Amino acid sequence: MSMTVGDLVLAAPAILLALLLALVLSHFLPLLLNPKAPRGSFGWPLVGETLKFLTPHASNTLGSFLEDHCSRYGRVFKSHLFCTPTVVSCDQEVSRFVLQSDARSFVPWYPRSLTELMGKSSILLINGSLQRRVHGLVGAFFKSPQLKAQVTADMQRRLAPALAAWREQGPGARLRIQDHAKTIVFQILVRGLIGLEAGPEMQQLKQQFQEFIVGLMSLPIKLPGTRLYRSLQAKKRMARVIQRIIQDKRRRRRALDEAPPARDAIDVLMGDGSEELTDELISDNMIDLMIPAEDSVPVLITLAVKFLSECPLALQQLEEENMQLKMRKAGLGETLQWTDYMSLSFTQHVITETLRMGNIISGIMRKAVRDVEVKGHLIPKGWCVFMYFRSVHLDDMLYEDPCKFNPWRWKEKDVSASSFTPFGGGQRLCPGLDLARLEASIFLHHLVTSFRWVAEEDHIVNFPTVRLKGGMPIRVTARD
Repeated sequence: MSMTVGDLVLAAPAILLALLLALVLSHFLPLLLNPKAPRGSFGWPLVGETLKFLTPHASNTLGSFLEDHCSRYGRVFKSHLFCTPTVVSCDQEVSRFVLQSDARSFVPWYPRSLTELMGKSSILLINGSLQRRVHGLVGAFFKSPQLKAQVTADMQRRLAPALAAWREQGPGARLRIQDHAKTIVFQILVRGLIGLEAGPEMQQLKQQFQEFIVGLMSLPIKLPGTRLYRSLQAKKRMARVIQRIIQDKRRRRRALDEAPPARDAIDVLMGDGSEELTDELISDNMIDLMIPAEDSVPVLITLAVKFLSECPLALQQLEEENMQLKMRKAGLGETLQWTDYMSLSFTQHVITETLRMGNIISGIMRKAVRDVEVKGHLIPKGWCVFMYFRSVHLDDMLYEDPCKFNPWRWKEKDVSASSFTPFGGGQRLCPGLDLARLEASIFLHHLVTSFRWVAEEDHIVNFPTVRLKGGMPIRVTARD
């Protein structure tokens, strides 16, 4: 018997429900039926356990979601996060295996709003030879003595007027470390990326970037007026500025008989000569590489000030080490170089411990392109794995008294160990890790050798990103 149009209309909800059920089962059955699958739960339909996972929590805890699931299911468990079935790893060996794997096993995966904003040509999303080429070029430039010397000179030059302004305010001047760190670091890194100097155009770019970055953790809805839509528009405006700079550089290169020396990251990528490195790809990646300047590095500096304020013995040793360097260089009549800052062993221990406790990047996600088994756990093809760095950094089996700020622990501990991954790992290890340490070292050196301070109470917020709720206000008094 044939169905009428009315019958089809009445049956439509049931058909849609059946299709939805089939889609859900196609995701879940591989784990439900496999004895090697991690234990766990999936939560509500569609949203899964995402809301519980994102619940704000104290910085020195894993949060109720992780603590509950690890106690019930172990350090590797299944869940449903960001609309995708996920295996969550709080185990250093499993996370290390995934980080070290190549694109034949795992590829990057991010929530949809983030992938929309980064674009398909982002270094965070591309794979294969193109990813290796871009990562290699940028990484080599970020590690180069030339850029480190430029960053050092720029930071010293931009810190000088800030320090002078704080002195002029007199004893007890109140300032918010997070704000000052963001202003200084953004200008310096943007100059290293695209060659843009401080001025009105830099300020406009920073405003657009702030509009862009708040959309990274937003609902994946692109309708006019939504958060994601406004962030995408801001990115388009930034891309126009950067592509104009790229085109100006290309015209100047054509006018010369030979290519000029590389002064910024755009020059480095243009100099490769590959047709794959289009203007769009270069501009997209310059925007993505600005994220540490607005977020990661300033927060690292701010957290270091907070932790030092709460540990007078560490602050005292940091002051002594930096004052000795300052007096020695002054006695020789020499300016501090980037190698001087990186030679400060206890200062580096402070930065390492801040990275461990602060967990500025709490974890990253990868997607399995084939069935992968690691340490007895199955990660099925098409599923994501969330490597939760915070759980490893706060594991009392790996770190004695892990919630205590203890820079001295790094005198004996190896920062390259698999239990310390604040910059990720493997082929996608953050290329700017040396620059982050250098910029934090310079800021801390000039702060502790120029001022004493008293910190006001402030709290670390872990959602949507790590930051200080009040911007870490301190009251400074100039040293004699």
